[in-house]
Amino acid sequence: MADNFRMLFIWLFLLLSYLRNSTSLDSLLPGQSIRDGETLVSEEETFEVGFFSPGTSTGRYLGIWYRNVSPLIVVWVANRETPLQNKSGVLKLDERGVLVILNGTNSTIWWSYNTSSKVIKNPIAQLLDSGNIVVRNEHDINEDNFLWQSFDYPCDKLLPGMKIGWNLVTGLDRTISSWKKEDDPAKGEYSLKLDPKGFPQLFGYKGNAIRFRVGSWNGQALVGYPIRPLTEYVHELVFNEKEVYYEYKTLDRSIFFIVTLNSSGIGNVLLWTNQTRGIQVFSLWSDLCENYAMCGANSICSMDGNSQTCDCIKGYVPKFPEQWNVSKWYNGCVPRTTPDCRNSNTDGFLRYTDLKLPDTSSSWFNTTINLEECKKYCLKNCSCKAYANLDIRNGGSGCLLWFDDLIDMRKFSIGGQDIYFRIQASSVLDHVPVNGHGKNKRMIGITVGANILGLTACVCIIMILKKLGVARIIYRNHFKRKLRKEGIDLSTFDFPIIARATENFATSNKLGEGGFGPVYKGRLKDGQEFAVKRLSKKSGQGLEEFENEVVLIAKLQHRNLVKLIGCCIEGNERMLIYEYMPNKSLDCFIFDETRRHLVDWHIRFNIICGIARGVLYLHQDSRLRIIHRDLKTSNILLDANMDPKISDFGLARTFCGDQVGANTNKVAGTYGYMPPEYATRGHFSMKSDVFSYGVIVLEIVSGKRNREFSDPTHSLNLLGHAWRLWTEERALELLDGVLRERFIASEVIRCIQVGLLCVQQTPEDRPDMSPVVLMLNGEKLLPNPKVPGFYTEGDVHLNQSKLKNPFSSNQISITMLEAR
Repeated sequence: MADNFRMLFIWLFLLLSYLRNSTSLDSLLPGQSIRDGETLVSEEETFEVGFFSPGTSTGRYLGIWYRNVSPLIVVWVANRETPLQNKSGVLKLDERGVLVILNGTNSTIWWSYNTSSKVIKNPIAQLLDSGNIVVRNEHDINEDNFLWQSFDYPCDKLLPGMKIGWNLVTGLDRTISSWKKEDDPAKGEYSLKLDPKGFPQLFGYKGNAIRFRVGSWNGQALVGYPIRPLTEYVHELVFNEKEVYYEYKTLDRSIFFIVTLNSSGIGNVLLWTNQTRGIQVFSLWSDLCENYAMCGANSICSMDGNSQTCDCIKGYVPKFPEQWNVSKWYNGCVPRTTPDCRNSNTDGFLRYTDLKLPDTSSSWFNTTINLEECKKYCLKNCSCKAYANLDIRNGGSGCLLWFDDLIDMRKFSIGGQDIYFRIQASSVLDHVPVNGHGKNKRMIGITVGANILGLTACVCIIMILKKLGVARIIYRNHFKRKLRKEGIDLSTFDFPIIARATENFATSNKLGEGGFGPVYKGRLKDGQEFAVKRLSKKSGQGLEEFENEVVLIAKLQHRNLVKLIGCCIEGNERMLIYEYMPNKSLDCFIFDETRRHLVDWHIRFNIICGIARGVLYLHQDSRLRIIHRDLKTSNILLDANMDPKISDFGLARTFCGDQVGANTNKVAGTYGYMPPEYATRGHFSMKSDVFSYGVIVLEIVSGKRNREFSDPTHSLNLLGHAWRLWTEERALELLDGVLRERFIASEVIRCIQVGLLCVQQTPEDRPDMSPVVLMLNGEKLLPNPKVPGFYTEGDVHLNQSKLKNPFSSNQISITMLEAR
């Protein structure tokens, strides 16, 4: 009996010891403590506080980390400079409301600095679900009344709800600082700080030297990283007499999105969700243009692949041309001519788009005036170099002015901001040197003769231009009569208006280029933005074909088709003016390693359905049956809400009545999206567009291009790979890896099945777009797809080789056209 009691006592002792060593508290009261091996856990069990050893280090640190994330992500360290040498550490809250870390000899090695003048009454320490450990009075949960909080003393990570910036009353500077090494959390040499001078902005430092500039907040994004942040987060720059700081807050706690500065000084974004249980890392240091002032003053850095170039802004020239010619750009550019303040009112401004705004440390700003008033302020001050909107939301508001050299600018392929550079009237004139010696009668005679000849030439030119002007007016009236006859109300623009709106078709305004020619962004005086497709003179399209295309597109009215605003026909110029799509094309997102993370499954499914509705309208609901013939991801544009709009009808053909197909001897389209019967025999029909749509669906689901994908095991293209996965009942493996588990499995499988049905080898097997729309949004069982087009396992390029390359392989449509 005694032995039984003894065994029971031993088991109880061991159980109590275990419970003590695995204790997880939710708060600390004065006198309470946690020892090494115990933790303090937040209410929703998102974070926990405890002692740990990083990497191969034997030192012990008190840290905060995500509780259910692997590998361990430590977001804050208390004693980062004073590690414990064994597992004897204790975290304790004393009666004064101060957190202390004690070592094995009961000596204090770290304590929370409580500089607050607030009354301390029944203090309590608590770890919040934001990852912030706070000391507060027991019944006071107002964050403004915290006695102390770890968020005021960041380490190497910026969390949602954490401020980076200054408390102007206490002088507290909240700065992100890197670890010294991967296994040493002591302060490293890299930091991320907010500079309150001028208009506040974030900088990355190495020691005291600026290494990179994240920039300021423009209401939509940080100017150094213009891609819009995830919609699950709210970003804010607070600037008042008491504080200046930047922060972002989460709207969805199933996702975390944190910024970290590693021991090498590289900024990364860590993304993790409850569904994926995996960490995705995105670098904020992507190219040479990230280096602060890489191109020196008054110069713009741009990247072409991995190559960096620098260009002086208009009106400026390299400070040292000989260095500039050998790609030593760091001395930047200087004004072409010396500023003349006596005539500064005659100066103008040149707009650049998609730029990272210059360093705002010495800028002036006003939050209330508009852009036109901002321009007037700049024009009145001879020292003003440039101006821009402070906030770009809702058409723009506020004013930023620069008075010193313009530092650290770069050109973005997408995003960025508009800025207006001051241009002296004299800087754009060609200066011809005049020799003041040797003036004689012969020179006078030559001069007089040249003047007479020039005057005669001018008179002749004026007469010719008048005739051309009359011809232009006659043709324009003819074209307007044709539009009225068709019942179309479409604006016709003068060429000078379009040239002015696009800054004379400046390279900085170029959005892209297709087989018909380049596309530019333009802005009218009233602020309306638009896209201009300027048809190339090599496109082979005549006036009659162009007129027919304008008439065709003008009749199309659907929410998933790009709207035609107007056109311009003047001389040899033929241009189409479309509504401007701020998010550009679909391929810029789903095939980009960074932006693809911004397109979640909900957005992708909405795009898939929207494209289907647009194609259905073309095939069935428009006045004429229209075959697009060039459906591809680069021709799917995205508006501000990421809704899809089909564009580029340059290859479209119209059918009348019950006509369902036609043949052509001149194949036009893009490899990877053409169906077999069109690529090999020139036969096209509605089922041609269905095939192209199916390819787009599979590309959206997988995040991979059909024409670039190659399955290493079976040498299959994307269609063949999707088909094999489907037949092996592994369809979900096709899904883009960035989506992880953030998707609806039934929707994904249905989309893959619909995509495979659309890309079947035989046109007769492919569904029309009407049942496609129903299949996407229904729940009925779908038919099993048959083998897709161009499916030849083991030699996926066989069919391509037979075509002798009659079409483009670089996403640019071929432009051999037939008159409609």
